[in-house]
Amino acid sequence: MIHNPDCYATLPLGVVIRRTPGATRWVKWAWKAVGVVPGAGDADWRVMREEGGATEFHAATCLLELHGAETEAYLHGLSTKVPAIYVVLRDSDVDACPLEVLLVTASPYEAQDYADSGEEIVEKVPMPEGLVAWVRDFVETHHQEEEFKKRRRDKTNIGKVVDGVGDPRIAQLSGVYRSPAMARKGRLH
Repeated sequence: MIHNPDCYATLPLGVVIRRTPGATRWVKWAWKAVGVVPGAGDADWRVMREEGGATEFHAATCLLELHGAETEAYLHGLSTKVPAIYVVLRDSDVDACPLEVLLVTASPYEAQDYADSGEEIVEKVPMPEGLVAWVRDFVETHHQEEEFKKRRRDKTNIGKVVDGVGDPRIAQLSGVYRSPAMARKGRLH
């Protein structure tokens, strides 16, 4: 598949994080990414709303980057029942803002890579309708279906055994190669 390196688009997304009272006495607060705001300006944990003990913060604004080489991943994400943006977070040492927003992505494959590392927290946030349309337009413009090519097998016999030839990297007496099978049977002195 040939991809044009110029197939690239960005959009700033504000990340909304909700703080709710913790469920146990050992955890004072529970934090969760709950939304994104397309086209948001810069923010640093600005309070957006307080209601019933829960507080929503505009925690940060990150650039959502779409690349032409990743259209298959975006297509996969758009085909789910609820298309989502994935917010990648990391624990912070600051008490007032205990999570650091690393990035936002529309690729479920990239999100899975971060989740597999175990060092980051990956939150799945529903994609607003306008954002779904923007990502879908990008995919429709830049996606190129990869043509299936059946691979042909070569005619090399991989089961062929040459008895008496050992590993040439291992020094042998008098340049003789010994077969481990023959040595076990006692044929070599």
